[in-house]
Amino acid sequence: MVTTHHILAEISAGVSELKKTPMAVVGQGEGAPVAILNRNEPVFYAVPAKAFENICDILEDVELQAIIEKRKSQPEIKVNLDEL
Repeated sequence: MVTTHHILAEISAGVSELKKTPMAVVGQGEGAPVAILNRNEPVFYAVPAKAFENICDILEDVELQAIIEKRKSQPEIKVNLDEL
């Protein structure tokens, strides 16, 4: 039986290669995540800091959008800033 694995990166490298030259492996991704494989199975992704920051920003936007959607149907509250 052949086992296949869905890899969510265009570049992959083995764990042993990562141990030898970690920055070279990350550099191969040219800013994108690199799938790290152990016996041809993805075990984790090496994600450069900038890409991780972008992912976090997108997740925050998704969370904020969910809050907006939840609150859209709530009644408006009129506020006078001078009264605060």
